[in-house]
Amino acid sequence: MKQATRRQLLRAGLGTAALGLLSGCATPGTTSINAAPAIPAAGGTVTIEYWSWLKDLQPVADLWNAANPRIQVKTVWIPSGNSGGYPKLFSALAAGGGPDLAQVEFGVIPSFMMVNGLVDLNRYGAGDFASRYDKTLWNQVSYANGVYGIPQDSGPMALFYQPAVLDKVGATAPATWEEWAAVAAELRKAKSYLDCFPLGDASFFTSLAQQAGARWFRADQDGWVINMTDDATLSVARFFDAAIDKDLVQTGFGAYSPGWFAAAGSGGIASLTSASWADALIEGISGGKGKWKVARMPTWGASGYGSSYLGGSTAAVLANSRHPREALEFAVWLTSSREGIDAEIKNCGIGWSPSPDFTGTSRQQHSAFFSGQNYNQDVFAPASLQQNPGWSWWPSQQQSFNILSDGFRRKASGTTLVDSIATAEQQIMTVFKNSGLSIRKENA
Repeated sequence: MKQATRRQLLRAGLGTAALGLLSGCATPGTTSINAAPAIPAAGGTVTIEYWSWLKDLQPVADLWNAANPRIQVKTVWIPSGNSGGYPKLFSALAAGGGPDLAQVEFGVIPSFMMVNGLVDLNRYGAGDFASRYDKTLWNQVSYANGVYGIPQDSGPMALFYQPAVLDKVGATAPATWEEWAAVAAELRKAKSYLDCFPLGDASFFTSLAQQAGARWFRADQDGWVINMTDDATLSVARFFDAAIDKDLVQTGFGAYSPGWFAAAGSGGIASLTSASWADALIEGISGGKGKWKVARMPTWGASGYGSSYLGGSTAAVLANSRHPREALEFAVWLTSSREGIDAEIKNCGIGWSPSPDFTGTSRQQHSAFFSGQNYNQDVFAPASLQQNPGWSWWPSQQQSFNILSDGFRRKASGTTLVDSIATAEQQIMTVFKNSGLSIRKENA
C-alpha cells in the first residue's frame, strides 16, 4: 500500500477527531505499521514487555502472570516522559526495537503517531472494550476511526484547602474563580496566599483554559486550525494577569517544592487547585493530618465546565511489538478490571481510574488525613464527568508547552500572559509548518 503524504492526509478530512489526520504518517522510508496485515495471535507462550514510569508495577503484572500463563508480562521502569522516558522510547522505535507496551500521556499520543510509533488497536478489537472506559478519555485516544492507546489514568481537578486558614478571614472554599479572587485578596491581608501560579509550567494554565471552554486545536480538510486567543483562554489569562499584578498568588515557587511544603505546613498557603493524584503529595505535609479538605474546583461561569484534567496517561502498543493482540489483552485487564485497578492503586499510586464503574476499593473510603471526607466519591467522581469534551491534543505538545512557559516567565519583566499567549500561538504555528503540517489561524 502506498504511503499517503502529510498533505494528502490533511486534505482527507479524517473525521471529527482533530488528531486523526496523523494516523497515516510514518517515519520516512518505512511502511506504515497500520497499513501492514494484522499480526495473528501467538500460538504458544509469549512474554510482552511494558515500559512505564510507575514504580512497583511488576507486582501488579505478577497477578496477571499467575492467572495467565500463556501471556507473561515483564515491566521495565523508565523515567517519567518529560524526564527522559520519551527520548528512550523514540530512540528504541527508531532503532527498530522497543517494548510491546509503553506508558504514554494522552497529550503525547499525537507525537508518537507522527513517527508511526503506535499501533491502531481497533485492528485488534479495542472497540469491543470502549464501554468499559470514560467516554471523554476514550475520545482522547480515538483518532480517524482508530484507537491509539488504552486509557490508564487521568487527573480530574478539585480544590484542596485548609479550612482553618480560610477561617482567619471568615471564608469558605470558593465556588467560582470570582470568589477565589476575593478570598485571595483577604488572605493577603492575613499574610497568606490562597494558591500558587506556576509560571514555568504551562500545563496548569492549559487545564484552566480547558475548563473555561477553550479548544485550541482542530482539523479540517485543509489542515490544522489553531485558536489560542479565543475568549475563554484570554479571559483566564486576564484573570491571572490581574491576580499576579495584585500579588494574590505565589509565583516564587511551585507546588510540591520545598518552599511550598514549608508554606503549606505553616499556613502560608491555604489551598491547591490540582488533580486527584495530588492527595498523596499533600499527605507529605508535616502535621497536616486533619487540617485539609477537598472541594469542587472553582468554576468560570455558565460557559465553562465543572472541572478539568491535569495529567493522565495511556497504555499504548508500540509499532515494533510482535504481540499486539496479547499486549491489548493485558492493557485492558490492567486498566479496567477491579483486580488491576486495585493493584495499581496499592502498588503504584496510579491516578484516577479510567473506568466510570469502579474508582478503586481504597478510594471509596473516608480519609483521616482529609478531615474524614469521602472526597474521592463526593468530589472527584463527579469532577471526572464534568470535563470539556471538545478538547483535543496536538503534535509537538511538549514543545508548545515549553514555548508558552518561556513566555509566562517573562511576566516578571512586564510581559503579560495575554501577550505571551498571542506570541506563543505564532511560534507554535511555525513549529507545525517546519514539521510539514498545514496550519492556519481560526477565521484568518
